[in-house]
Amino acid sequence: MRLGFSIFLVLLVCVAGVVRAQGVPAGFTPIFNGKNLKGWHMSRTTHQGTTGNFYVKDGVITLKQHPYGQGGVLLTDKKYKNFELYLEAKVDSFCNGGIFLRSTESGQAYQVELMLPGGLGNLLGEMLPISQGAQATNIARVWKAGDWNAFRIRMEGEIPHLTLWVNGEQMWEATQPKNDFTAGATEGMIGLQLHWSAVYSPAAQAFSMAGSWKPGGAHRFRNIAIKELK
Repeated sequence: MRLGFSIFLVLLVCVAGVVRAQGVPAGFTPIFNGKNLKGWHMSRTTHQGTTGNFYVKDGVITLKQHPYGQGGVLLTDKKYKNFELYLEAKVDSFCNGGIFLRSTESGQAYQVELMLPGGLGNLLGEMLPISQGAQATNIARVWKAGDWNAFRIRMEGEIPHLTLWVNGEQMWEATQPKNDFTAGATEGMIGLQLHWSAVYSPAAQAFSMAGSWKPGGAHRFRNIAIKELK
């Protein structure tokens, strides 16, 4: 009986490992090793902040403000042009963040919004007035509150064409009428945004984001992988 139970435990562990490994779709290459932030760096020029608390634990990247009010952007070292990006995100409510696409070092990018409540899954521009936004109007139907949710984002073309799937269901597809990037850039980094919320100067009070991040809140990411397209 004891031997049979031991075999059962081994099989259970193996199955759990297979289930976790299957988080990354076939044909995608991991760009987060699950151990540390090798291959990534924090932007030192973004207005979001440069002192955020970004760390890895148990195969998960966690983004937290530090000190409270100061955010940041975590960027891949490598730039990408045409790609499909896959990641799983666990988003605390009342915390504003985003997934940056073809980002510059300072965080100019097309962005998939990560904000609860708010424009969850919407296509926006960060420091970039984009020509054609998109709304994930059906995301509530598939969203798992307080749990992990899978994002797959396709971006291709010198004039960007973007598509978003959440938990396997297409949310939107948008073709820009033009390339909105400064100087028509056609490649950039993948970024994970931690939004700032504190205002320290009177000049910035006209754009207060005091409600964009709750104390102690976090955004978490795992199983980040990419498939580069021709």
